[in-house]
Amino acid sequence: MTFENSEWPFDSPPNVACITVRSIVDGGKPVLMAARDADDGAWQFLTGDAFEEEEAMLVSLRSMVERDSTLLELADVQPGWMAWREHRDSPWNRQAEATQTEQ
Repeated sequence: MTFENSEWPFDSPPNVACITVRSIVDGGKPVLMAARDADDGAWQFLTGDAFEEEEAMLVSLRSMVERDSTLLELADVQPGWMAWREHRDSPWNRQAEATQTEQ
């Protein structure tokens, strides 16, 4: 999947660094949680499971979208918000992190 600059839907550039985990990049696990940090708008794409710090990876936003095109649906997520889903084919739910409650 390639994008021209005019087609890129995110307000972050394609080469911005994002945090993810090795089990998504190398293990093929799906992204089930995405978050944007309130202070700098940095993206995090996670499985929703607990992970060890050494599993964390920095990758480009473009590489995450190329890995999982459903992440395009999150282009409008603003800093301080998160999105999650039950399974890879489930719809995304969204919520401001400040209003997040235990489920």
